[in-house]
Amino acid sequence: MKQELLKALNKNRAGSRPVAVATLLDTGEQWLIDNGSDGGAAEKITALARVAIAEDKSQIVEFDSSKLFLQVHSPPLRMVIVGAVHIAQSLAVMATEAGYDVTVIDPRGAFATEVRFPNINISNEWPDEALQNIKLDSRTAIVTLTHDPKLDDAALQVALSSEAFYIGSLGSKKTHGARLRRLERLGFEKEILDRISGPVGLPIGAKSPAEIAVAILAEVTRVRRMVPLLSESQGGEK
Repeated sequence: MKQELLKALNKNRAGSRPVAVATLLDTGEQWLIDNGSDGGAAEKITALARVAIAEDKSQIVEFDSSKLFLQVHSPPLRMVIVGAVHIAQSLAVMATEAGYDVTVIDPRGAFATEVRFPNINISNEWPDEALQNIKLDSRTAIVTLTHDPKLDDAALQVALSSEAFYIGSLGSKKTHGARLRRLERLGFEKEILDRISGPVGLPIGAKSPAEIAVAILAEVTRVRRMVPLLSESQGGEK
């Protein structure tokens, strides 16, 4: 790998940006490609690299009469859960199993404890302070579960200003409507507020904390994999 390309790769790593190094195996030609730059590669190579980035999977693919090695370099997947409630206990375990580095934020020390969340990162800071310290990126999902505007709204204000790929908030449609109005009064435009998935989770009729956690992780997975939501006629109404 040329020194210039290696420096660019390390710069992207430091900036927590997913990239792919595309290498033609018969010639050794290489390009650094991300979702905003083709690195000088041909259009077809760029398209193949971006598919690999979206799939988060290094792979060898056919390119004309040669083989193209696409080596994906992605920051770790992270999920930040605001609110150390019962749903969070199930969601933290499920998300960890799905490959996420999970952090639970709750300034209420009696809720966010190692006993209730073994082997999970815990922060007892105020949500906006904790999220700013975490430095959210495009590989981060944020879920707020407290039902307390003082906590959830503080987190959402930071989340909406970040590159997080998923933002979801627990609550009924009525609760979510009130939440949106509060955030509108703080200056957030509708286009930005549309990033919040509320009520959080896929509409699978979930009732128990564990079922709601399943619905949330399913929706996070759908958004991450960029799978379109089923139409209402197909049973995907939310």
